[in-house]
Amino acid sequence: MNIEEFRDYCLSKNHVTESFPFDKETLVFKVAGKMFALAGLENHPATVNLKCDPEKALELREEHNEIAPGFHMSKIHWNTVTIDGNLSNKLIKELTDDSYNLVVKGLSKKQQKEIGFES
Repeated sequence: MNIEEFRDYCLSKNHVTESFPFDKETLVFKVAGKMFALAGLENHPATVNLKCDPEKALELREEHNEIAPGFHMSKIHWNTVTIDGNLSNKLIKELTDDSYNLVVKGLSKKQQKEIGFES
Protein backbone atom coordinates (compact mmCIF):
# COMPACT_ATOMS: atom_id res chain seq x y z
CA MET A 1 0.00 0.00 0.00
CA ASN A 2 1.28 3.47 -0.78
CA ILE A 3 0.37 6.71 0.94
CA GLU A 4 -2.28 7.62 -1.68
CA GLU A 5 -4.02 4.27 -1.21
CA PHE A 6 -3.85 4.74 2.56
CA ARG A 7 -5.43 8.20 2.21
CA ASP A 8 -8.21 6.84 0.00
CA TYR A 9 -8.92 4.06 2.48
CA CYS A 10 -9.15 6.47 5.42
CA LEU A 11 -11.45 8.80 3.49
CA SER A 12 -13.73 5.88 2.55
CA LYS A 13 -14.77 5.56 6.20
CA ASN A 14 -17.87 7.30 7.59
CA HIS A 15 -17.54 10.96 8.56
CA VAL A 16 -13.77 11.18 8.12
CA THR A 17 -12.11 14.53 7.50
CA GLU A 18 -8.51 15.30 6.62
CA SER A 19 -6.44 18.34 7.52
CA PHE A 20 -2.95 19.66 8.20
CA PRO A 21 -3.29 21.06 11.75
CA PHE A 22 0.39 20.74 12.69
CA ASP A 23 2.44 21.43 9.55
CA LYS A 24 2.41 20.94 5.78
CA GLU A 25 3.87 17.44 5.98
CA THR A 26 1.59 15.72 8.51
CA LEU A 27 -1.81 14.75 7.14
CA VAL A 28 -4.30 14.06 9.95
CA PHE A 29 -7.47 12.00 9.62
CA LYS A 30 -10.28 12.57 12.11
CA VAL A 31 -13.70 11.13 12.83
CA ALA A 32 -16.06 13.42 14.73
CA GLY A 33 -13.13 15.76 15.37
CA LYS A 34 -10.93 13.06 16.96
CA MET A 35 -7.68 11.85 15.40
CA PHE A 36 -7.40 8.22 14.37
CA ALA A 37 -4.54 8.40 11.85
CA LEU A 38 -1.63 10.65 10.96
CA ALA A 39 0.50 10.29 7.85
CA GLY A 40 3.98 11.75 7.42
CA LEU A 41 3.93 12.77 3.78
CA GLU A 42 7.65 13.56 3.65
CA ASN A 43 8.72 10.21 5.14
CA HIS A 44 10.38 7.69 2.83
CA PRO A 45 9.39 4.96 3.27
CA ALA A 46 5.89 6.17 4.11
CA THR A 47 4.78 5.92 7.74
CA VAL A 48 1.45 6.38 9.47
CA ASN A 49 0.51 6.64 13.14
CA LEU A 50 -2.48 4.57 14.20
CA LYS A 51 -4.21 4.23 17.55
CA CYS A 52 -4.08 0.73 19.01
CA ASP A 53 -5.14 -1.25 22.06
CA PRO A 54 -2.09 -1.20 24.38
CA GLU A 55 -1.68 -4.98 24.66
CA LYS A 56 -2.14 -5.51 20.94
CA ALA A 57 0.30 -2.66 20.23
CA LEU A 58 3.05 -4.52 22.11
CA GLU A 59 2.30 -7.78 20.30
CA LEU A 60 2.38 -6.10 16.90
CA ARG A 61 5.72 -4.42 17.67
CA GLU A 62 7.22 -7.80 18.61
CA GLU A 63 5.86 -9.51 15.47
CA HIS A 64 6.68 -6.85 12.85
CA ASN A 65 9.81 -4.74 12.36
CA GLU A 66 7.63 -2.24 10.47
CA ILE A 67 5.59 -1.42 13.59
CA ALA A 68 7.14 0.76 16.30
CA PRO A 69 5.96 2.89 19.22
CA GLY A 70 4.09 5.98 18.00
CA PHE A 71 6.45 8.75 16.88
CA HIS A 72 5.57 11.98 18.74
CA MET A 73 2.52 10.21 20.22
CA SER A 74 1.63 8.24 23.34
CA LYS A 75 3.81 5.13 23.07
CA ILE A 76 1.14 3.17 24.93
CA HIS A 77 -1.81 3.92 22.61
CA TRP A 78 -0.21 4.65 19.24
CA ASN A 79 1.97 2.76 16.77
CA THR A 80 3.98 4.08 13.85
CA VAL A 81 3.51 1.74 10.91
CA THR A 82 5.82 1.71 7.90
CA ILE A 83 3.71 1.03 4.81
CA ASP A 84 6.50 0.27 2.35
CA GLY A 85 5.16 -2.99 0.97
CA ASN A 86 6.50 -5.40 3.63
CA LEU A 87 3.17 -5.45 5.50
CA SER A 88 0.12 -6.74 3.67
CA ASN A 89 -2.58 -4.31 2.57
CA LYS A 90 -4.99 -6.47 4.56
CA LEU A 91 -3.03 -5.92 7.80
CA ILE A 92 -2.69 -2.18 7.19
CA LYS A 93 -6.44 -1.93 6.61
CA GLU A 94 -7.14 -3.97 9.77
CA LEU A 95 -4.89 -1.68 11.82
CA THR A 96 -6.60 1.37 10.31
CA ASP A 97 -10.03 -0.10 11.06
CA ASP A 98 -8.97 -0.84 14.64
CA SER A 99 -7.76 2.74 15.11
CA TYR A 100 -10.97 4.21 13.65
CA ASN A 101 -13.14 1.90 15.77
CA LEU A 102 -11.24 2.68 18.99
CA VAL A 103 -11.84 6.39 18.45
CA VAL A 104 -15.51 5.94 17.54
CA LYS A 105 -16.11 3.72 20.58
CA GLY A 106 -14.79 6.57 22.72
CA LEU A 107 -17.43 8.96 21.38
CA SER A 108 -20.73 9.54 23.11
CA LYS A 109 -23.64 7.30 22.11
CA LYS A 110 -25.25 10.34 20.48
CA GLN A 111 -22.15 11.01 18.36
CA GLN A 112 -21.90 7.33 17.45
CA LYS A 113 -25.50 7.36 16.27
CA GLU A 114 -24.95 10.55 14.27
CA ILE A 115 -22.14 8.96 12.29
CA GLY A 116 -24.02 5.68 11.84
CA PHE A 117 -21.76 3.52 13.98
CA GLU A 118 -23.26 0.25 15.14
CA SER A 119 -21.40 -1.62 17.87
